[in-house]
Amino acid sequence: MSGSRFRYFVVDAFTNRPFQGNPAAVVPLDQWTEDSWLQSVAMEMNLSETAFLVPNAQGFDLRWFTPTTEVDLCGHATIASSVVLVHLGKLADGSEVAFSTRSGILGARRKGSQIQLDFPALPAKPCEPPMGILESLNVPTRFVGRSTFDVLVAVESECVVRSVTPDFQQLSTVNCRGLIVTARSDDPRFDFVSRFFAPAVGVDEDPVCGSAHCCLAPYWSERLGKTKMIGHQVSARSGIVFVEVRGDRVMLGGEGVIFASGEFTA
Repeated sequence: MSGSRFRYFVVDAFTNRPFQGNPAAVVPLDQWTEDSWLQSVAMEMNLSETAFLVPNAQGFDLRWFTPTTEVDLCGHATIASSVVLVHLGKLADGSEVAFSTRSGILGARRKGSQIQLDFPALPAKPCEPPMGILESLNVPTRFVGRSTFDVLVAVESECVVRSVTPDFQQLSTVNCRGLIVTARSDDPRFDFVSRFFAPAVGVDEDPVCGSAHCCLAPYWSERLGKTKMIGHQVSARSGIVFVEVRGDRVMLGGEGVIFASGEFTA
């Protein structure tokens, strides 16, 4: 493989403007290669996620890597992958693509400029705070729960969500993928706000995390009595995620914009 050339794209997901949302790299491949090579490319890209796509009979195999590890589910890099397929003429308006992933078959439908993802719901069950979580946050909490991947902590206000400064070293020792911090939104355009921290997988703060909304959506649906909501992730870059709870599935909607594209040799 040494000396081969590969196309890549950098897409800002969950936004329609560059420099906002969550950037992900997308690398389309003809076939899979060694995991170590995939991980090295993700490390070199040095974004929270790098997605790799390989065509299959039903659609595409899709895998996601942080700079340090492969992950089981990632929303923003799936939005980014779909945006790249639109760019390549492989996802027409109104059509759907099936991604085969470590979390099963995930559907992505294009509706104009928006991509709608069909993801599993990942509700958080109330739990005792894992050792180190509350210490790393150092703020009052209203709810602590655990989903398949993450710990969800609800706090008293949007102001607290925006101002929280976790102890990343301490948080990295907690036995979970990441920490979701959330509260109701002060802005009537949105239903809830959140931030997502995942130092254990090499990402101190993920600017906009789609898979975290698989946990946020059922949590806020139960409390607000709504199935359709709009989440605002209030990181420094910020992003907007449209969510709809459908039983054991969550529909995630968002836009994306290609910021850069090119080739690399490896």
